[in-house]
Amino acid sequence: MKHYSLLEEKLGVTFKDKSLIIEALTHSSYGNEHNCPFNERLEFLGDAVLELSMSKYLISKYKMNEGDMTKRRAQAVREEALDIYASHLGLADFLYLGRGEELTGGRQRKAVIADAFEAVLGAVFKEFGFDTAYDVFSRIVIPYVDEVVIIKDFKTILQEEVQADKRSLSYRIIDETGPAHDKVFTAEVLMDDELIMGRGVGKTKKDAEQEAAKEALRKKAYIK
Repeated sequence: MKHYSLLEEKLGVTFKDKSLIIEALTHSSYGNEHNCPFNERLEFLGDAVLELSMSKYLISKYKMNEGDMTKRRAQAVREEALDIYASHLGLADFLYLGRGEELTGGRQRKAVIADAFEAVLGAVFKEFGFDTAYDVFSRIVIPYVDEVVIIKDFKTILQEEVQADKRSLSYRIIDETGPAHDKVFTAEVLMDDELIMGRGVGKTKKDAEQEAAKEALRKKAYIK
């Protein structure tokens, strides 16, 4: 695990209160094992900072209407996008993980990394305020926004397609297998709670639902 001072260099800030950056990098598994604060509260704060920063960037960069900006923002702050921003920082190498989380692949888990990314932004905001937080956002997010907007969110695409026909969608998990630390989920997507449109398998419920939506789109020839 790398020392957080190297992360400070990448962020372009130096914390006076070192406990903040440590807390931002501390997963709940480590906090529970060592009886110390973990990053849940800073993640909550950082989520708001990220949305506000992205809103400021979009409204200054593009002449989009509100609906298009909302879609672009949602795409640019979703978990998969945060994982990409974090990968450019090498954030996973700085995380404090509990022994069990480490052994079961937590350092590569998108949800863990995305939460820590938000927590780091929350820590920057808490120590330095919004202007500095936006400066950090500008360095670690904006250069990669074009990279993340091409990520296909199949659930959103499918939702938009069926809404045009005034139909509704729902998802259900129909199976889960494997041990607790390495489960595999199977999901179905249904139209109007009746017609099964697609089925997908993934390592998380979200991934399984995305795969189900992807299959539904393929069957309807919405995507290649």
